[in-house]
Amino acid sequence: MATRTLEYRDGAVTCRGYLAYDDQRAGPRPAVVLFPEAFGLGEHVMDRARRLAALGYVALAADPYGSGATARDMPHALELMGGVRGDVDRWRARARAALDALTAQPAVDVSKLAAIGYCFGGSTALELGRSGAPLAAIATFHAGLESPRPEDSANIKAKLLVCTGADDPMITTAQVAAFEEQLRKTKVDWQLHSYGGTVHSFTNPEAGKVGVPALAYNAVADRRSWKAMLDLFAEAFGPS
Repeated sequence: MATRTLEYRDGAVTCRGYLAYDDQRAGPRPAVVLFPEAFGLGEHVMDRARRLAALGYVALAADPYGSGATARDMPHALELMGGVRGDVDRWRARARAALDALTAQPAVDVSKLAAIGYCFGGSTALELGRSGAPLAAIATFHAGLESPRPEDSANIKAKLLVCTGADDPMITTAQVAAFEEQLRKTKVDWQLHSYGGTVHSFTNPEAGKVGVPALAYNAVADRRSWKAMLDLFAEAFGPS
């Protein structure tokens, strides 16, 4: 497997993503752009990129803040996240820059693209979809479901999978219900999986180290949601 830093630009901002792919595999293949949690590009999302590469995908873990910046603590993460999501057009452009950098790779089959994301990254994947990006699949994990322009959900072209914790205090039942109501007004092919006994950041084995009670790893929900994502990819991309 090959891994390397991939520099790309969003306007004046230089981003430093993490590219992973099987360099022994010939021919174009499906590709996935991954958006990390609010702390920025770190080991959690890079590990997921390597796992996808081992399965035959070209995977790019995106840099949401530019210059490879990561947060030192939760207040700093909220500050960095707010700087991106405060302008939805800029937010979507940052996500699209990562997708464009991925599709420029020679091993990528540009007809088979997916976006996934975790927490803030899941929200980012949804905004990329709402921008009308040419994605075949989107999968989110413990994502924020509110949007500055919820009506743009009608622009989502991808098959959509949303995985959330049933006991997540950061993603309320009211927010989930409102999100479902938005999607019912569209023709999007969507599904929502809610995992019992599960709170926020359930895919991240390091979640408990942050010291926030709302964040906790759940191995069962992690395994089930990963399998659900792979099933979605198989359906969206067809035979390899």
